[in-house]
Amino acid sequence: MIYLAIDIGASSGRHIVARRENGQIVMKEVYRFKNGPVKKDGALNWDLNNLCNEVVNGLKAANDAGFKPDCVGIDTWGVDYVLLDKKDEPILPVYCYRDERGAVAAEKVHKILPFKELYNHTGIQFQPFNTIYQMFWDKEAGRLDKASDFLLLPEYIGFYLTGSKAHEYTNCSTTGLVNADTKKWDKELIEKLNLPLSFFESQPVTAPIKLGKLKEDIVKKVGFNCDFILPATHDTGSAVASLRETKAENAIFISSGTWSLMGVELSKPLTGEKALAANFSNEGGLGTIRFLKNIMGLWLVQCLKKELNDKYSFAELAKMASEAEGFDYRLDVNAEKYMAPESMTDTIKAECKEKNWPVPETPGELANAIYVSLAHCYDEAAKELEAITGEKFENICIIGGGSNNTYLNDLTEKITGKKVILGSPEATALGNILLQEECMAKPSVMHSDERAGSDKDRANTL
Repeated sequence: MIYLAIDIGASSGRHIVARRENGQIVMKEVYRFKNGPVKKDGALNWDLNNLCNEVVNGLKAANDAGFKPDCVGIDTWGVDYVLLDKKDEPILPVYCYRDERGAVAAEKVHKILPFKELYNHTGIQFQPFNTIYQMFWDKEAGRLDKASDFLLLPEYIGFYLTGSKAHEYTNCSTTGLVNADTKKWDKELIEKLNLPLSFFESQPVTAPIKLGKLKEDIVKKVGFNCDFILPATHDTGSAVASLRETKAENAIFISSGTWSLMGVELSKPLTGEKALAANFSNEGGLGTIRFLKNIMGLWLVQCLKKELNDKYSFAELAKMASEAEGFDYRLDVNAEKYMAPESMTDTIKAECKEKNWPVPETPGELANAIYVSLAHCYDEAAKELEAITGEKFENICIIGGGSNNTYLNDLTEKITGKKVILGSPEATALGNILLQEECMAKPSVMHSDERAGSDKDRANTL
């Protein structure tokens, strides 16, 4: 059986085909496209039309390469969503979470619902971009007046491809609108914020589920039909699902990429004072709670690389950073100033000047300041995690693209004093595929009416 994972991040998207051979999942990338927020009229937006076109282009590329998937699954980042009008057409723009509107709305939301009360209900850490703040801003701006529904981004792309709608729990849990205990939309919060109750009639479903078959117009474009599956549509949810293939016991995980998501899986949420004070999040897992902290991650290095006109690869920046070791930097990497700075370089230098630290000048020194600061942030989060859970963890399992960064891994091991175990650098795609495999292996009712059309011929090798 051939699976296809569509894995879309904030800077790029990829289509990866896979099958199980001799007990192992073998993967092959067949398409990649650039992604990123677009600044228009002073706001950061996603180009929804381009995203949908690139998803279709990738499906066609898989077929052109000789792979006809039995099923397709998608994952993206959390919190961002598409408003739909009465005809189920998207209401543009689709805002990027890095836009400042969430921070503007957060103050108003907290006057109605103090954050402590929010946290007691949802267990979701404060981030100014959480869906709850973005949607309240939409309400205040009158954008909800024309809307009859909303879908989180991966849910919308699933709807675009199949014509069927569903809310998937792992992604919904990031919104700040799902009750941590019931795993359903928290109607009490929604009513207090005067958000449309009609948006929340359909409850989040537990992944993985079959959403439907591809629509006829999509089939004509891509050359095949197949089942479309909602795995853990939140990329971290899929990444953590990959841990079932990694032998890492007594370990904290770090899903390392644009963001570093650091935590453990628990059987139930922790929403007490210690978790609140440390700003940990209780995100939905697959029968678990992903108790984790959102750390700014390699976003800082990505911005630095871009400001250097991509003159250096990530590997070269890491090597230069290792050669520039010296001062023990502890930048406040989670500060709002690093969310979407005009200049990452200037922001780093300004903090160093403010704290009377040596000001990094060369690319290697700047990268070193970031990496050392990230490792210290990991150490702090690990100590908080142990204090809150009452457990001691000997290992840190690093998954995702950041697992390839040997220098950061070494710093993490040195500063935390814990053994670093490396999981899959393709953790998100792997988890996506494992959940597709699980879904296809069990008899299940389609989430919506199955549409006609299938392909008997499948590719034999990757």
